[in-house]
Amino acid sequence: MKIELKSFKVDNELFYSQAMDIRTVVFVDEQKVDEFLEFDGYDKYSTHYLIFEDGIPSATARWRSTKEGIKLERFAVLQGCRGRGYGQLLLQQVLKDILPTPKLVYLHAQSTAVSFYCRFGFDIIGKMFLEADIQHFMMIYKRNIA
Repeated sequence: MKIELKSFKVDNELFYSQAMDIRTVVFVDEQKVDEFLEFDGYDKYSTHYLIFEDGIPSATARWRSTKEGIKLERFAVLQGCRGRGYGQLLLQQVLKDILPTPKLVYLHAQSTAVSFYCRFGFDIIGKMFLEADIQHFMMIYKRNIA
């Protein structure tokens, strides 16, 4: 099995389309997130990632700068590819690409993914909140905690 991880911007139309297909399956179809919320207009300001398994797009993520810092978002792995460490590969590459940065590094983790992000140096800040009718927690990268 050949695994490739690529980063790209929206001007790579093929990669962008493939990433949007994964997000549609995972977030819109599986998790019933409204398309308007999923496709929020921030893609053009983001750096995106795709994992290919034997040339087939299997997982995606993005990060973007916000006024609060750097926000990691839209981590999605196709159902048939879960359990293969693709989320870990994506997260490690994103962190490698953005660190060191003096900015706050944060994300909104679905409650089911909190333990995953904790393993990679993120801590919960604040209380649970709903985003797209799904329970989330704000998490920040530990080195940002005083």
